[in-house]
Amino acid sequence: MAIQTIELDPNATSYTDDEIVGKVNTASDNISRAGSVTAAARPLVDDEVTAAKVADGVAKANLDAMAATARGYIQTAPTVGEFPVIGIKRDAGGKIDVSYDDVAIE
Repeated sequence: MAIQTIELDPNATSYTDDEIVGKVNTASDNISRAGSVTAAARPLVDDEVTAAKVADGVAKANLDAMAATARGYIQTAPTVGEFPVIGIKRDAGGKIDVSYDDVAIE
């Protein structure tokens, strides 16, 4: 395992909505609507998660309930093939630095 870091520049040139649509429309891979949104990527509906699906973890639940700026850690939940985020900060120049594990979740 090695910690890697990337830097995001919020002042970098970004695409307009029309440019994004143009890129999507000219993409060589087809996009199917049915497969584009997984259950994990959408908001939960009432009663979708029951107590039986929630693991025990009172301390974690208490930390998660804290305000994001008071918590002191980044919540991350990578799945198979994704990389755990270790830390994130905004440097003095206004750029975002992200550190992550270079070994994907198996």
